[in-house]
Amino acid sequence: MTESIPYVVIANFGEVEIRKYPEMILATVSGGTEEEQFSILFKYISGKNRPGIHIPMTAPVLTGTMIPMTAPVISGKDTMSFVMPGTYTEASTPVSLDSRVTLQKVAERKVAVLRFSGVTHAKTVQEKTDRLIELLSQEKITMVSSPFLMRYNNPWTPGFLRRNEIGIEVL
Repeated sequence: MTESIPYVVIANFGEVEIRKYPEMILATVSGGTEEEQFSILFKYISGKNRPGIHIPMTAPVLTGTMIPMTAPVISGKDTMSFVMPGTYTEASTPVSLDSRVTLQKVAERKVAVLRFSGVTHAKTVQEKTDRLIELLSQEKITMVSSPFLMRYNNPWTPGFLRRNEIGIEVL
């Protein structure tokens, strides 16, 4: 079974949950297609790392772009990140043998989340992103990152069974 990244729901309103996520380590690839990004990251967790060990897959897979801030934040469409299992630290996370994989620590943070099912077509993702931004604005919640997509299922899961979420870091 795939480990899901733990979080605590600290508030909710309507369709939105505000969650507190712990510090985590991300393995990230920038550029290329999502298929290429996934393949590079999958090879990394499958043993293309020093010391050549298998790293368990976690959920969700994050897609986004790095935004320079005090702590790395995920948003946009140019990157894909796998979250390392909770047992890993900066010091214990295996180093990738592929220089396209970068490791980074993300500080504990609060994230507003809007969940939806189905295939993550660009139009659907944009509609859900717009909805989350609208709901956060109505509640006067300060957003401190751009939106990012979290996908929990493998590509072979039927669309109606897929769990997806749009997240935005908030204060």
